[in-house]
Amino acid sequence: MSGGFCRWSARLRKNSYNGGPRRRVQRFMRRYSLALLLAAAAAAQSPPRIGTIDFFGLRKISEAKIRQTLGVREGDFLPPSKGNAEESLDKLSGVIESHLEAVCCDDDKMILYVGIEERGAPHFELRDPPEGDSKLPDEVLAAYRRFQEVFNDAVRRGSTAEDLTEGYSRMADQTARAVQDMFPSVAEQHLEDLRMVLHDSEDEDQRAAAVYIIGYAPDKKVALTEMQFAMKDADPGVRDIAARGLMALAVYARLNPKAGIRIEPTWFIEMLNSLAWSDRNRGMSALQILTDTRDAGILAQLRERALLSLVEMARWKTLPHALPAFILVGRIAGYSEDQIQDAWSRGEREKVIAAAQGKKTGK
Repeated sequence: MSGGFCRWSARLRKNSYNGGPRRRVQRFMRRYSLALLLAAAAAAQSPPRIGTIDFFGLRKISEAKIRQTLGVREGDFLPPSKGNAEESLDKLSGVIESHLEAVCCDDDKMILYVGIEERGAPHFELRDPPEGDSKLPDEVLAAYRRFQEVFNDAVRRGSTAEDLTEGYSRMADQTARAVQDMFPSVAEQHLEDLRMVLHDSEDEDQRAAAVYIIGYAPDKKVALTEMQFAMKDADPGVRDIAARGLMALAVYARLNPKAGIRIEPTWFIEMLNSLAWSDRNRGMSALQILTDTRDAGILAQLRERALLSLVEMARWKTLPHALPAFILVGRIAGYSEDQIQDAWSRGEREKVIAAAQGKKTGK
């Protein structure tokens, strides 16, 4: 829903998938919308340049080696072919798969994220895309498309605030909220259609609409189950909507403990090992909510399964992107919120990282 070059990637249709799950994901990752890039470049009167390059997934392979193979540096234009750049990286010894993702913006330049999955590293497994032809009823799809229109209008006006206390989004923008307020009844009346599309449809846009509206289902346990299912969808847009929906449910669950809603952190912890920056970013946002009470079990899982990923993200050069990881690292280390804020303000990232890794250092 963002414009310009804010996502240097795009969806892959079903007829482009063949081979095993990893190959399908690999091919999905390599496709991006050339038309979008060209249109935005024409509007900007120049191709996009790189302001910052950051990396994740590097354990044994050096950043210098990846930079040398990538062949671009800060100030250069984005690589002319995303797929060719990834294929070059994939040929490096020890690399299973790579993924480039450009995110807006660093002083009107792109932030290029280079994700590497090394041999033997944690892997974020996705399902194969479904191949069925299920479709949503016309009136349901029309309601969702209407929401997309008014949402985009609200974004252009800068009216993006939302209330999540009901367990789903209710935007401050009155027009968008009026459409959203129809979704609980739509979800209740068409729940079986929505579930069928989410599980069966080959069309990722249909699945995205289905999981979004399911998030408004009056039965929040049903919504929870279906959104957790969608977290493993082959399409990043579907996963993003599901993660947003689960974040809203997490807010509701914290405010209404008697409702018996529990958001399992595993779904988001696994995202921290994804090849896609968007997955990692969404996972960190959710985990900030889930660890707000300093649940010892969740923090232990984070330490065991994702500490290395959090550490590398906490070192990213783009500070707004590094901060969520730094907060989680600080919580793992046992720092208070005030101590985390103070360490961030003082530029003491390495001190907090060392404490989380069990190295002796004073707080």
